[in-house]
Amino acid sequence: MSGDVFARLAALLREEGGLLATLVDSDGRAGGERSGDGDRPAAIAAAGPRAQGRRAEYELLVEAIYEGYLLHYGAARVVRSAEADLRVLAGDQLYAIGLARLVMLGDTAAVAELADTITLSALAQSAGEPALADAVWAAGARAVGWGPSDAHRAAKERVFAGAPGAVEAMRTSAAGPAAPR
Repeated sequence: MSGDVFARLAALLREEGGLLATLVDSDGRAGGERSGDGDRPAAIAAAGPRAQGRRAEYELLVEAIYEGYLLHYGAARVVRSAEADLRVLAGDQLYAIGLARLVMLGDTAAVAELADTITLSALAQSAGEPALADAVWAAGARAVGWGPSDAHRAAKERVFAGAPGAVEAMRTSAAGPAAPR
């Protein structure tokens, strides 16, 4: 499933047309390294029980949203633009595409979770804490796939408050509950 998500995202954006379609890298993968397959937020979300029966769609829409985030703060893999303002606009459009697809699936809980993930990762980036932003994405993706836990809600509150220990709380949330003994 995951191996072709970048090609599927590139095809979706070309199909959408407009300016965003012109920014799709010719081979479907612009600069930037891809993390290990199972480490990508889209793969994490799609692997969860909440995505059952719609794993490919969840992977695509989370990948679109994450690509939007990368256009704002990192090295995008599918979309390329040398202009910072254009990257931000393209990133916003990718957020909208992914969230709209999620709304069409009727998963408003995941829409809220990803909206929080976008907000919290932006807060982390603006505070100069990229490790926190990465932890927010991993925990947010897990919450989309498995549903939010009390620990995840508490971790989000720590990030919103700028409280100490937010990175550790998010990493714990991303790891999920401890395996039963």
